[in-house]
Amino acid sequence: MASLPRAGRGDERKNQNWANEHTSLIGERKISRRKMGGRRALHFVFKVGNRAQTARFYREVLGMRVLRHEEFEEGCKATCNGPYDGKWSKTMVGYGPEDDHFVAELTYNYGVGDYRLGNDFLGMTVVSHQAVSNAKKLEWPLKEISGGVYQAEAPGGYKFFLEDRESPKPDPVLKVTLAVSSLSRSVDFWSNLLGMKVYQRDEPKQRVLLGYADNQCKLELQGIGQVVDHGTAFGRIAFSCPKEQLLDIEALMKKENQKILTPFVSLDTPGKATVQVVILADPDGHEICFVGDEGFRELSKVDPNGGKLLDEAMAVDRSDEWFAKHNIAKPSA
Repeated sequence: MASLPRAGRGDERKNQNWANEHTSLIGERKISRRKMGGRRALHFVFKVGNRAQTARFYREVLGMRVLRHEEFEEGCKATCNGPYDGKWSKTMVGYGPEDDHFVAELTYNYGVGDYRLGNDFLGMTVVSHQAVSNAKKLEWPLKEISGGVYQAEAPGGYKFFLEDRESPKPDPVLKVTLAVSSLSRSVDFWSNLLGMKVYQRDEPKQRVLLGYADNQCKLELQGIGQVVDHGTAFGRIAFSCPKEQLLDIEALMKKENQKILTPFVSLDTPGKATVQVVILADPDGHEICFVGDEGFRELSKVDPNGGKLLDEAMAVDRSDEWFAKHNIAKPSA
């Protein structure tokens, strides 16, 4: 067998340079991970077409309450409501304050009737005997997929997995599951770049569970072995971090040639706190919002009138009637 040619000094220097650069990169990532403390999972954004039926599902089936409700006359400059101009609303619903609960953000565009689902959002898992009981009492369609675990669909087709048992922690929301085309690539992004801890890994089933803390809602990545389609219903997952980390996150994404959808920007809500955000996309295009924790804690305070504000907004919403009067269907996104 012929021997391979021995590397010359030039090759050795190249190899050493590569090793130094690689070691430096690993070191920088470790340093970055030490700066990633204080991050929290906040909410997942759902676009909804039928606001009244959606509110009924979250309130009466899941047993969540309205934490706050806001109406806007024009589109969000961070595309919180999607790529749409015009009037829209945002309703936060959950089992408790966003300080220590993972909640849902329901965005409703007055001029859009429905959205096309992709294969990107695979479900939210909720541990709640009461939710299962509510669904059965209301005759909301349930499908038992394993012992004590039921699948329900919110209006619009979003899947929820309800575990028929009492939650061992105050927040019953256990995890959000997103589809990925390459599990190893996505785990590298979420763990090594965004600093999430790997809690469970199931290679045969192509699943990895990640999170920022034991008592927080987890992110489950499910490999699907194909391109991830976000449809027009694509959502967004949000996390908070100390405000000073936002520019570090943006700089790291630039250095690693990752996608930044919205560079560092301040967002104003009339009469409420201003917050700073950076919005990213993971390798499959899942949208990720990081918001400064200090301002967000002020912005996300529970409004005791939130439910009333939502009910009043729905009562005066004549968008469906307007389209019906003009004999046209409310547009699909």
